[in-house]
Amino acid sequence: MKEKTLKERWKGKTPKFWKRVQRWAIITGAVAGIVIAAPVTLPAAVITTATYLATVSATIATTAQLTVEDKKEEIINP
Repeated sequence: MKEKTLKERWKGKTPKFWKRVQRWAIITGAVAGIVIAAPVTLPAAVITTATYLATVSATIATTAQLTVEDKKEEIINP
């Protein structure tokens, strides 16, 4: 089976489960971004946690985007 390039994976069809994972990661990252940019003073631990959460969320969303459905090839027995 041929390995897909990064470009093919990015444009490929993402399975339903990974679309859901991607959506949650984007939402979580957005909430973390709001906490980081909050106009009120927050404890350093909260800001640090939100920064890590934003980074992890971006990584998960990108990984989910690169997950593609494989077309199953039929094996014909001679």
